[in-house]
Formats: sequence, C-alpha cells, structure tokens
Amino acid sequence: MQRGSGMLLHVSSLPGEFGCGTFGKEARETVDLMKKCGFKYWQVLPFMIPNIDNSPYKSVSAFSGNPFFIDLDTLAEEGFLTREELEAERQSQPYSAEYERLKQTRLATLKRAAERALADRETADEVEKFIKKHPQIDRFCEFIARKEANGDLDWREWTTDDYSKDAERAWRFIQYEFFRQWHALREYANDAGIKIIGDIPIYVDGDSADVWANRDMFLLDRDGHETRVAGCPPDYFSEDGQLWGNPIYDWERMERDGFKWWEERLRSVFEMFDAVRIDHFRGFASYWSIPADAETAKDGEWVVGPREAFVDMVKRVAEECSGEVIAEDLGENTPDVAELLEYSGFPGMRVMQFGFMDDSESTHQPHTYPRDCVAYTGTHDNNTLLGYLYELEPMPKKLIYEYCGYEGSDIGEGVKAVLRTLFASTADVAMAPVQDLLGYGKDTRMNTPGIAEGMWRFRVTKEQLAQIPVERLARWNHIYRR
Repeated sequence: MQRGSGMLLHVSSLPGEFGCGTFGKEARETVDLMKKCGFKYWQVLPFMIPNIDNSPYKSVSAFSGNPFFIDLDTLAEEGFLTREELEAERQSQPYSAEYERLKQTRLATLKRAAERALADRETADEVEKFIKKHPQIDRFCEFIARKEANGDLDWREWTTDDYSKDAERAWRFIQYEFFRQWHALREYANDAGIKIIGDIPIYVDGDSADVWANRDMFLLDRDGHETRVAGCPPDYFSEDGQLWGNPIYDWERMERDGFKWWEERLRSVFEMFDAVRIDHFRGFASYWSIPADAETAKDGEWVVGPREAFVDMVKRVAEECSGEVIAEDLGENTPDVAELLEYSGFPGMRVMQFGFMDDSESTHQPHTYPRDCVAYTGTHDNNTLLGYLYELEPMPKKLIYEYCGYEGSDIGEGVKAVLRTLFASTADVAMAPVQDLLGYGKDTRMNTPGIAEGMWRFRVTKEQLAQIPVERLARWNHIYRR
C-alpha cells in the first residue's frame, strides 16, 4: 500500500444530530479534517447491521448495510421525510450511540420514507435495478421481512411462511439508499485523496440470511443448528478461551465451487472500499473448532483451514477489483499462519500496545516493522493509548517512554511520543484511532472483548474533533513522508 497514515473512526462514532453517525454533512466535514491532517486513509469497522449487542462483527447478513447510517437530512431534502418526522428523530445527547431508541423508532421512520420513495416511478425503477444487480441483498431483504413476520425469532424457530411483501420492498429501498449515500460519500473522500479501508469479519451469525439461504455451506444438523462453532483457545488473556458461537464453514464444500459465496462477498466489499482488512486471517490457515454444546472454548481443537486455495481466490478477486487486502494476523501466530501470510503477499498488522508487555523484543515494536504492514497504536478492541499507558506497570511504562525518546512522566506527553514513534516507523501505513489522536482515556474505548453490555457506543462531537492537533499531524506526515 502507498506510504501514508490515517484515522480509525467508525461511521457510528461520527458527529451528528440523530443518535448515531451517518453518511451526511458531518461525515464530509470529517473527511475535510482528515485531508487537512495529511491523512491518506480512513478506516471503518464492518458496515453490516449489528447484532443484539450492537457489534458490527455479528450480523443478520454479511451483505447488508446498517440503516442507522442513512442520513435523514438527505431523505428530507429528497421529499421522503417531513420536517416533523425529522425533528422527532433528533437525539437527546451527542456522546453515545442511542441504539435502544434507534431500534424502536428509526426503522419505522425509514419505512415511511420508503413508501413515499417507491411511489415515485423513477426511484422505484432505480431500486429495482440495484436489487437485480445484488441478489445477495435481495435474499437478505426477503429474510428480514420473513423474520419480522415471525416476531424477530431466530429463523430456526419460525412458525409461518407468510410475510409482508411491502416490508420486503421497504427493505429493498433502505438498502438501496444506504449504498447510494455511501458511494456518494466514498467518492467525496476519494476526490479528497483519501482511501477507505473497510473490514470483513471472518464468520457470520447463525441467525442470518447467509446461513438461512446457504445451509449446505456450514456445519449444521438437520434442523439448521450448529454442530461446531468458532472461537479461540485459552491464552494469556483468557484461561477459558473465547467462545464466539458462530457457525463453522464447511470448507471442503465451499472449495468445490471455488468459494463462490466468499467471492461474491469480496466483490461486494470491493464495491464499497478501496482496501479491506480481513479479520482473523489466521482462521484460513487453521481455526479453533468447538463442539456446539461446549460450555467453554477449552474443548475446541485446531482444524486445518482452506489455506492457499482460498488465498488464490482472494488475490484474484482483489486484482480484478483493483482492491487492496490487509490480513489481520494478530493473536497466536503459528508457523502455518506466517507461511500463509508470506504466500499471500498481503500486508499484516502491528499494534504498538502489544510490543511492550515485558523487556523482550517483539514484532510489535516499531524497529522490527517490515515496510509492507499496517501499524496501529491500538485497534477497536484495545484500550485507548492514554488508558493503556495509565494502566501499565512502572517497568513497561518506563520502557515504552524510553523507547519513544520521552524522559518525562506526563501521560499526555507520553501519548504524543508514542504517536510520533508510530508515524516515524518504517510501516507503509500508520493508523491511529480518533481517541488516541485526541488523547482520550479508557472511558472512550470502542470495545472490550468478552463484554457484551455497553460496547460500540463511542461518539465524538464536532467540538471534540476540532481539538485534533491538525498542524502537528500534518507536520509529522510531511517529515516522515506520509
């Protein structure tokens, strides 16, 4: 990837007036800010509809777009929402995503907009063209309409095949509008010289359109329930490992048709993004497979993944779509993972927070970085940089300060020193979460793995974004040729 730097900031965290960040004017203003900082990359989290715990890494469809990101002002300007409806959707506070309220009101508002939009013949024709071009989204719209007709139950508990065609048509418009607004925003960012890095979770949710419509591609029993589920083994951070619960792919079945479903998925994300981070890349080398009835991840075992055959498909699709791929190779990096990453030629990831656990050398320390990698202060799953430094024991804190050439004890200055060291590194791409650019603490972290309640809610306001040190960041990007 081209040498540069960027900001990790999910759309849900953007400023705005409607309970959640959107693709509206605030997003464009944030792009303008990134350009002033000299950034070349904007990294986001998955755009799929989040699950009940608001995680974008588990969704009812790998091909869906989150309706909460649709800008309501744009719909009002198009005549599809009234001013009264717009006012009713305004948020009560700007610092946290209001998921509970959004789930109660936003879809009803969007469906009213859909009804008016589809009454316009030209708009209805555009929606129809979009749906014909995207059969996986059409499948999702049918699935979600059926799910609503069954009281939002898991598809394996549905009791009726009857569903509302009007609901299905409304969802088609909602998805059309989501992608239409996003492509306009992406074009705006690209015109500003900023590329968008998206994110693909490796697994899907069992209660999803993907599993419902493609049951033969997963390890399921006759009733569609998982026989094996995903997770990761016990490690330094968790003595029981992590039991994610996602269904495991039947990789042998998938390979027989050339990983067609995965190819469709990759092509869909390359329509949306300039580059994509493939989450849990190690799962393509070998993955942790757990019996579905296990109480913890301890009972799992390593199983060989699809390896080179899968990577060959990914490389072909990326080349055909002129897209870049980033391999999330964090976690237990066994020889098979390293070999597959080398075979792929994809840049891997480095995280500075992982580099100073003790006094030993680590591949996450900047002097070890290869050029072809994407380096972070931390990811969406890490503490903020300020929170990390605050909680460090004295010895590793002294070590990281000394490493970064900082001789003081002020944590705020320590954050600056770590950021500058990242920018000065050999890594072609240096990325920092917006929280670290602002010097924010632990209370603003995006996610804590293993905790479901209260995650994914962080937002910034316009006033907070205005505090980003634009001149300093622009200077660093110039000095370090980013």
